[in-house]
Amino acid sequence: MSRDILLSAQDLSVRFGGVLAVNKVSFEVRRGEVFTLIGPNGAGKTTVFNLISRIYQPTTGQITWHGGPASGGPLKLTDQPPHAIAALGIARTFQNIELFEHATVLHNLLIGRHTHRATGFFGELFFTAATRRAEIAAREKAEQVIELLDLQHHRDSLVAGLPYGVRKVVELARALCTEPKLLLLDEPSSGLNVEETADMAFWIQDIQHELGISVLMVEHDMTLVSKVSDRVLAMNQGEVLAMGSSREVQSDPKVVEAYLGTIEDVSSLRRAA
Repeated sequence: MSRDILLSAQDLSVRFGGVLAVNKVSFEVRRGEVFTLIGPNGAGKTTVFNLISRIYQPTTGQITWHGGPASGGPLKLTDQPPHAIAALGIARTFQNIELFEHATVLHNLLIGRHTHRATGFFGELFFTAATRRAEIAAREKAEQVIELLDLQHHRDSLVAGLPYGVRKVVELARALCTEPKLLLLDEPSSGLNVEETADMAFWIQDIQHELGISVLMVEHDMTLVSKVSDRVLAMNQGEVLAMGSSREVQSDPKVVEAYLGTIEDVSSLRRAA
């Protein structure tokens, strides 16, 4: 296995009753790249995310994590409990924002530091010197992320009072506070306007190039996909249609058909217009 591989999925399938939501999907995410899943609604993209996050258990296949210590070797992710995923170095945002709305932006970010806390119950109770140092380190990391994503003006604001676009950025910031090796972004541009989407593209590139974090993204906005993606995998009805660069995938006849229908369908639409 190449040292460049961070996460690999082999023949992933998951069935819900009589519905085969994902069917023999395989791919690899390389260190330092932005790898994007695209496809029509219901293609199985978010289901793949849920498999990696351990929300779902695959019916067949496995996911292997190569981001642990070099001495530890690859780890079978499908054997891990859901609560262990963040500590392994995998963070995630959701299509529907999941934040503590009645807490401030800063407090939401500090929650993202929980995987790095090494102090125990009595240290917390008596607020020992080690606990104070841990608190200061957590605050410093949160402030670094706040500065990276230009959230200074919202640091002490309650999340419930923030515009939707800012909340999307706060969720991204909380994920970054876990110091992930792999960041899962589930439709990061959903609900954003053109200017906010351009900002999101800028931040994804900063996360990749400045922080060295690999990104696995589900996205519908093809402008964003083309701008930030190193490789793209197109899915439809739970199966892989094509994989390659954004340009290669978008011009693949099977991908065009999945989005627009057959050539005859497209011609009919043009005549009707």
